[in-house]
Amino acid sequence: MSSDLEIVLALLCGAIALFALNKPRMDVVALLIIVALPLSDVLDVKEALAGFSDPNVILIAALFVVGEGLVRTGVAHQLGRWLTHRAGSSETRLIVLLMFIVATLGSVMSSTGVVAIFIPVVLNIAQRTGIAPGHLMMPLSVAGLISGMLTLVGTPPNMVVHSELLRSGYQGFGFFDFSAVGVPVLALAIGYMLYARRWLPASKPDTSASVSRRRIADLVRDYRLEGRERRLRILSESPLAGKKLAESQLRRSHGATVVGIEREERFGREILAPEANTRMQAGDVILLDYLASDVELASLCEQMQLQRLPFDSGYFADRTQEIGMVEMTLPPESSLIGKSIVQMAVRSRYRLNVVGIRRNKHILDRFGQTKLKLGDTMLVIGSWRALREQQAQSHDFLLYDLPAEVDQVLAAPGRALFALLSLVVMIVLMVTGVVPNVIAALIAALMMGLFRCVDMPNAYRSINWQSLILIVGMLPFATALQKTGGIAMAVDFFVALAGRTQPHMMLAALFAVTALIGFTISNTATAVLMAPVAVGIARQMDVSPYPFAFMIALAASASFMAPISSPVNTLVVAPGNYRFADFVRVGVPFTILVMIVCVVLVPIVYPFQ
Repeated sequence: MSSDLEIVLALLCGAIALFALNKPRMDVVALLIIVALPLSDVLDVKEALAGFSDPNVILIAALFVVGEGLVRTGVAHQLGRWLTHRAGSSETRLIVLLMFIVATLGSVMSSTGVVAIFIPVVLNIAQRTGIAPGHLMMPLSVAGLISGMLTLVGTPPNMVVHSELLRSGYQGFGFFDFSAVGVPVLALAIGYMLYARRWLPASKPDTSASVSRRRIADLVRDYRLEGRERRLRILSESPLAGKKLAESQLRRSHGATVVGIEREERFGREILAPEANTRMQAGDVILLDYLASDVELASLCEQMQLQRLPFDSGYFADRTQEIGMVEMTLPPESSLIGKSIVQMAVRSRYRLNVVGIRRNKHILDRFGQTKLKLGDTMLVIGSWRALREQQAQSHDFLLYDLPAEVDQVLAAPGRALFALLSLVVMIVLMVTGVVPNVIAALIAALMMGLFRCVDMPNAYRSINWQSLILIVGMLPFATALQKTGGIAMAVDFFVALAGRTQPHMMLAALFAVTALIGFTISNTATAVLMAPVAVGIARQMDVSPYPFAFMIALAASASFMAPISSPVNTLVVAPGNYRFADFVRVGVPFTILVMIVCVVLVPIVYPFQ
């Protein structure tokens, strides 16, 4: 063993130890490696910084932007709503649909981001149905990890291995090559988690230490708004068609408050904020807060030529992306004290609507002409933008904290079709090979910007720079090990362990070692270290490198055995009320099953010869 190799191995062991301790951060460790390798004269500066020019680093960055576009436009949110609607209260159906949706979505965007999006969705479902969160969070994380086994862009380790094949003079993997193994593994995972859920904690996580924020449903209940929501379509012969909202007299004459207007646009329906000068059109659907009997409602519909429409959920719960509500009170110096709601002109002045008033713990009905007093609390409804503006600017009243739904409001509503178009263009370009993968991803990212699904500040913020720096810092290790003979030594070790004539045993050994290394350090770093070893083994055994490289990528995604193996696992620990032993109990048997499936299927997809 040369002195240079001893230095490289010492740096490698030190890096692994720091990764396991997570002190300092992984990206800082990667930067230390970039500095240490040239100072030790193992690599020159150009070789140490070569990772910054690797196309796959740019590809991964562009994919983060594409994923951000899917989140900001509500594609992921709509899938969550569909899951809630289809699963009902069945735990089995919920696990199946949850794992399928998360794996599918994670195959084209960051699995960490997907899991983060679905955690509050799953917690809400668990609270509503009484299902233990611990029975759902582990399937969520497992599906997130398996999403990396479905497509080339599903996870950074896939692209690391793909890049190593290209550097070694071979053709890389195709976009859907991983699906041939990933889909059976996903089916296995769903069946396994349906059985293994009995090993998971059935208790709810301890939330006593945290103060939960109020939700819109709480406000609806407190102000007795249930049953007051109305959806009415304006027919062509309606006297409201063509009128401004201020001219309609709906509130003054009927006590009906317009809280939103649904209008058919070119690419779907849009919710318009009701302002005094908003002109209604035939075909619009007006959303009303209307305290009235069925007879009064029927009379209004007949008089104004309106058509009643059904609801998907109670009091506009399906419109919380566009419509929010908040409580507000009057400070002593407010100029609104002594005025009625009509005199306040809340809609024209503040673009809000008052839908409830609480006075001395009593809820007032038909309060249009009620004079406001100091201490009254009003419930107002309007667009999230108007609520935020008044929270920051108004001196006439004080707004309470916005409800929890504000955290899930879409930044680019109404642009989901454009985001999906950008995604489809990227996939088609990657599958057909018309342009390199990195160019396809950059085109999709630019389309996201062109269609205003993502703006530049959010595009930069969406990129996980820690992951990129980690890859950039670990790539020189592969070069250093190759240059100093470390790769050849590792190849000799594996050949001696599994035998030159036993390629199936070699696949199993590569999977096991990769999974064990991934137990303590990042799966991306593991792939960087093991990919050149896989290619070297194939050359020494005089067989195709594809099954060995393929196995490294799959094993790198099999980070099921510990909460520290992947950020996806770490995210679900607290909401699932998990301990380290829960991951070991569920993850170790499943990892063995996945290894067996991969050893059987990989040579079929990519033969040894």
